[in-house]
Amino acid sequence: MNMQAMLRQAQNMQKEMMKVKDEIDNTEFVGESSFVKVTINGKKEVLDVKIDNTDLDVEDLDMLSDLFIVATNNAMKQVDEVTEKKMAKFGNMPGLF
Repeated sequence: MNMQAMLRQAQNMQKEMMKVKDEIDNTEFVGESSFVKVTINGKKEVLDVKIDNTDLDVEDLDMLSDLFIVATNNAMKQVDEVTEKKMAKFGNMPGLF
């Protein structure tokens, strides 16, 4: 394989990687924990927080804070898992995303 062909292959791979990364960035992930639902995008930006307060007391605010953290971390874990799965086809290239 000549150098030009290798360069074209690398450029094509880079384009495909960017396409996959863009797809992940625009995907919404939902983490849930009891009364709390957190929606984030693939860039790990919080888009929405829903709190079901029907069974919630004012005294439960500490618990609500903990549930928010659990739900957010759950959604972010989903981003990491999907990113790892979709980017695995490009091999082990640490630090790219």
